[in-house]
Amino acid sequence: MGRIAGRAVAPLRPDDASARVHTVLVGEAPGPRGADRSGIPFLGDRAGAPLYAALVEAGCVVWEGDPASVPWEGAALRDAGVRPVARDVWLTNAYDRCPTDDGERFRAPSARERTAPANLERLRAELAEARALGAVQVCCLGRVAGDVLQRVVADGLAVHVLPHPSAQGLLMAAPGRGKGMALAELEAAWTARLAALLRAARDAMPPRVSD
Repeated sequence: MGRIAGRAVAPLRPDDASARVHTVLVGEAPGPRGADRSGIPFLGDRAGAPLYAALVEAGCVVWEGDPASVPWEGAALRDAGVRPVARDVWLTNAYDRCPTDDGERFRAPSARERTAPANLERLRAELAEARALGAVQVCCLGRVAGDVLQRVVADGLAVHVLPHPSAQGLLMAAPGRGKGMALAELEAAWTARLAALLRAARDAMPPRVSD
């Protein structure tokens, strides 16, 4: 086996079978040093750092273990027993495995892979399950994820397409393509925007009916 396993990465959802979900978060694909190794969406991916910061800020994730105690890299986090516990959110990808041709080099998922019938059906099934748990919105990380989700999104789900939280994605989406702007500031603004969307969806959920 090469450095990229290329196995399907299952979605991260609340462990509690009775839990509700208000937001589905969709990335492009697992990264070679992140989710491909950790087996958890976005965990160890470069784009996962600001995403999980927003999730923690909004109260949608708590940690088992301390992610600051090891490098932000999939294998290191996995081996240290560090994992996120989701609350009210569902995390997945537009393409569920790290794309590669030879097991060594990462590439972006092709249009053919993203729009393959089996992949679209997987996404439809995930959205339907999340919708049944109360989901009201989908937040896509980048245009690629947004394009795929537009093909399968269910009625009643609002779709927000945020810039991809990579350096390139944030700079390209900023006014003047980020000229004269600090990347840290763009990342902080992105995190705050996503956290606000998460809080708004959570606050709009009807109160849980007591048994």
